[in-house]
Amino acid sequence: MVATGAAAADIARAVTAANAAKMVKSQYEAVTNLPLVAAFVAFAVAQSLKVLTTWYKEKRWDLKRLYGSGGMPSSHSSTVMGLACAIGLREGPGSPLFAIALVLASIVMYDASGVRLQAGRQAEVLNQIVFELPPEHPLADTRPLREFLGHTPPQVAAGALLGSLIAYILHLISLVLSAS
Repeated sequence: MVATGAAAADIARAVTAANAAKMVKSQYEAVTNLPLVAAFVAFAVAQSLKVLTTWYKEKRWDLKRLYGSGGMPSSHSSTVMGLACAIGLREGPGSPLFAIALVLASIVMYDASGVRLQAGRQAEVLNQIVFELPPEHPLADTRPLREFLGHTPPQVAAGALLGSLIAYILHLISLVLSAS
C-alpha cells in the first residue's frame, strides 16, 4: 500500500510538471504569435500617434487620446489590418484564416468610417442642443455624449496602412530571428 501511495505521488508530480510545462509553452506561444503581437503593436502605435497628431493639429498635448476612440490614425483599422496582414504573411493569402481576417477587417473599417462616424456627428449636434437648453430644463445638466467615435476615410486608410506596415516589419524581424 505504501508503494502505491508513493507511485501516486510521483504520478501527481509528473502531471503537475507536465501541466506547468504546457502553461509555460502556451504563454511563450502567445508572446511569439505574430498575428497577435502585430495586432497589439499596431493598436499601441496608432493610439500613441493620436497624441502626436493632436499636438500637431491643435498645438496641445492630450494624453486622453492614448485611450480614446476616433482621430488619426484609426487604431481599429490598424489593429485589424495588422492582424489580417500578419495572418496572410504567415499562412499565405490563399488560406481560409486570411480570408476570415480580411473580411472581418473590412467590416470593422466600414463600420468605423460609416455608422460610428455618423453617430459621432449626431452626438455633436445633440450636445449643442443640450448646451443651449435653459438651466431649468431637466436635460440641461446631463453629461455630454462622446463625439469622437468614428473615423473619416483618410483616418481609416492611414490606420490600415500602419497596421499592414507593422505586420510586415514584424514578419521580417521574425524571419531574421528564426534564421539565426
